[in-house]
Amino acid sequence: MAHDPTDSAAAFAELGRIKLGETDLNGVLRRVADLAQRTLPGAEQVSITLVRDGGAHTAAHTGEIALKLDERQYEQDGGPCLEAAAGRTTVPVPDTGTDHRWNGWAQVAADAGIGSVLSVGLPIEEKVSGALNIYGARPRAFHDDAVALAQTFVRYAAVALANAHLYDTTATLAQHMQAAMESRAVIEQAKGIIMGERRCTADEAFAILTRVSQDSNRKLRDVAAALVERTQRG
Repeated sequence: MAHDPTDSAAAFAELGRIKLGETDLNGVLRRVADLAQRTLPGAEQVSITLVRDGGAHTAAHTGEIALKLDERQYEQDGGPCLEAAAGRTTVPVPDTGTDHRWNGWAQVAADAGIGSVLSVGLPIEEKVSGALNIYGARPRAFHDDAVALAQTFVRYAAVALANAHLYDTTATLAQHMQAAMESRAVIEQAKGIIMGERRCTADEAFAILTRVSQDSNRKLRDVAAALVERTQRG
């Protein structure tokens, strides 16, 4: 794959122009992976590993070989992407055909047509780490300048991903809060209906809703919404 070193500045600028309101975290991850493949010399395929709550997964990839080699590392709990993510460092594999680390993983990569690998730790936030994994077709595909460029790329990408993760988390929290407020409102409406029909207290009305929810194995909000809808139709 051809690379133009002069494109690196444009790539860094593109990372900085990502508008979080126009895409989600997955969209940012895909753009980072695609940009890395286009920008970094020697990159045949690229993937991004994310590690959270003790579990690792490939959040974006530009080719199936990268995905399969990532997943092989997760299965055996060892490999360059996991080391890079855990240590927030750079882990090179100059020649997969002669590397004997990680229980034979490098030989699997060599058999798949990958001659060298470079994984660069990708810090996102305190509870989420990751790695940018660059797979090269030939041995020693990543010279010192390429490694330095990859490390610089990761620093720019980490800012974009950290912002995207915060935006995504905040948006999700806002959605949950909105849903909770809507649930509370419909439950209060249902309680009012029951209180009017049965001349009971608010606590007694809530107990009736709870009992129906348990007996019918439905969520409390769904029971309340059904009662409100039925009353409005009647």
